[in-house]
Amino acid sequence: MRNGAGIGRRTLLAAGSALAAPVLAPSGTARAQQRGDTLTIAVGGAFSSMDPHFHALTPNGAVAQHIFDRLVHHDENFRPYPALAESWRPVTETTWEFKLRRGVNWHDGSPFTADDVVFTFERVPQVRNSPSNFTIYTRPIQRLEVVDSHTIRMHTAAPNPLVPTLMGGLTLISRKHAQGAETADFNSGKATVGTGPYRMVSYMPGDRVVFERNDAWWGPAQPWRRVVYRMITNEATRIAALSAGDVDVIDSVPTRDVGALQSNNRLTIVSQAGLRNIYLFLDHQRDDTPDVSGPNGEKLERSPLKDVRVRRALSLAINREGIVQQIMSGFAAPSGQFLSRGVFGHDPSIQHDPYDPEAAKRLLTEAGYPNGFRIKLSGPNDRYVNDERIVQAIAQMWSRVGVRTEVNVMPSNVFFARSARNEFSIGLLGWGTGTGEPDSPMSALIATANRDRGRGVANRSLYSNPAFDALLDRALATIDDAAREKVYHEATRLVMPDYPIIPLHHQVNIWASRRGLRVTPRNDERTLAMEIAPVNA
Repeated sequence: MRNGAGIGRRTLLAAGSALAAPVLAPSGTARAQQRGDTLTIAVGGAFSSMDPHFHALTPNGAVAQHIFDRLVHHDENFRPYPALAESWRPVTETTWEFKLRRGVNWHDGSPFTADDVVFTFERVPQVRNSPSNFTIYTRPIQRLEVVDSHTIRMHTAAPNPLVPTLMGGLTLISRKHAQGAETADFNSGKATVGTGPYRMVSYMPGDRVVFERNDAWWGPAQPWRRVVYRMITNEATRIAALSAGDVDVIDSVPTRDVGALQSNNRLTIVSQAGLRNIYLFLDHQRDDTPDVSGPNGEKLERSPLKDVRVRRALSLAINREGIVQQIMSGFAAPSGQFLSRGVFGHDPSIQHDPYDPEAAKRLLTEAGYPNGFRIKLSGPNDRYVNDERIVQAIAQMWSRVGVRTEVNVMPSNVFFARSARNEFSIGLLGWGTGTGEPDSPMSALIATANRDRGRGVANRSLYSNPAFDALLDRALATIDDAAREKVYHEATRLVMPDYPIIPLHHQVNIWASRRGLRVTPRNDERTLAMEIAPVNA
C-alpha cells in the first residue's frame, strides 16, 4: 500500500540552508520573551480571505493551513505525507482509494468523515467571484465513491498518477458548518471550523488573523498557545517590526537587506530555493488589447503582441542576469521554463533567452515596428520579492529597444482582481506548482481555458494551442514517471518558443527570526506556525 513515505515521488529541491545571523539587539527582546507561548508572525504576501476555496493564492493557503487540513500534506521540500488520509493506493488504472484518518474531529467536536470530502468537492466550483479557483485540483476526478465513513474512492476518466498530490492542494471543509456558506461567512468566522492545529479567534482584513491552539488536533503537539499572523506588506516596516521585537518572524526578506542582517547576532536568517517562477503574461488574443498603442499613441489595427517575433524581442530585451544580480542580490536563478533545475519535469536542454537588445531591435523591425510602439506594463507592488523594482527595470530595458513602456503597479489584491477580468495586456505574475510537477503551471497558465475541465484558470495570456493541450492530456494519463517526464519535456519544447508567457526567474525564499527560534524554510514559500519552534523544543 502506498502512503506519504512510499509514494515514489522525487525529492524536489535541496533542504533549506541556514545563513548565519545576527542583528543589533532589538529593543523589544524583553517583550518577545514576555510573550512566552504567543508567536507573532509578519508576512509580506497579502492574504485576501479566510475562505480556503476563494483564491488559489499562496498567502491564503498558508493562513488556511493553520485552521484546516488536507488529505495529503507536503513537507518543506514538497514531499507528500499522510494527513487526513492515512494511506492511499490505486485499485484500478482509473481509481484511487483513500483510507481516512479515524478519530479526527472538527473544532466543535463533530467527527470528520468521507461525506465532508464529498461536500468539499461539491463546493469548490460554486464559490462566487473567485479570482483563481481550485478546480484544477477537483476537475480530474470524475466521480467520488464513498465506500464507508472512512474510505473514499476517486474515479478518473483516464489513468492519473497525480491524484494523491492533487489532494495536497485541496483544503477540506465541514458540510455541517459550510453548507450554504458564502466567503463572507468564512471571513466572519461563522463557517471557519476546521480540523487543523489552530482555531480562528479573529480576522481583521488587510491586517491580521489571530489563532488559538487546538489541543485536540490529531497531529503533533504545538508549542504556541496563541499565534498572531500579521500582514505587513511594506518591506521596511516588516523589518522594523522584527528589529523592534514587535514580531518574532518575518518572511519575504528583501534581498538587499540580507547582508546587513547576516552581520548581526540577534536574528537568524534561513533560506530555501523556491518553486515559484516569476513571469510575464501577454495578451495573445485581442487586437484591441487595452494597453498597447503605436509609437505616437495612435490606435493599432493589430496588436503587436500577437506576433511571435515581437514576443521574442521583448524577451531578448530583458537582462535576466542583471535582474538576478542587481535587484535580487543573487537570490534567484534566471528562468526559461516553468520549474527550476532539479524539479521533476524541468528540461535541462531549454535555456533562458540571452540578453540581446540588438537582436530585439532587428526582430521588431522585421515585424513591422521599426519605431517600436507604446505599452503599459502592469504588476503588483507588494506580492513578490522586489516586484515593483523588477517591473521598473523591465520597463527601462524595453524603452531602450524602442518599446516605450509605462509602469503601472498597484497593491496585489487590486492587481489580481483586475487581471482576472483581463484588464491588462501584459503584466508580472508568479506561479509555482501544487503537485511538484509542471502540470500545475501548464494546466493553469497556458492550457486552453475550459472551466469544466479546470483548465486555464489563471491563463491571463488568453493563450490556446490544441497541440499543447493534447500533450498535456497525454502526460496526465501516463503513470510511469520517466515516460511522463518525457512528455512534459515534449510539451515544454513545443510551447515555449511561442512565448505563451515570458519566464524571468525562480525566487529564493528568505525568512528572518529572533534568536532562539527554529524556522523550517519551505520551497513553497508558506510561513507556518507549525514549523516554527523554540530551539530547545
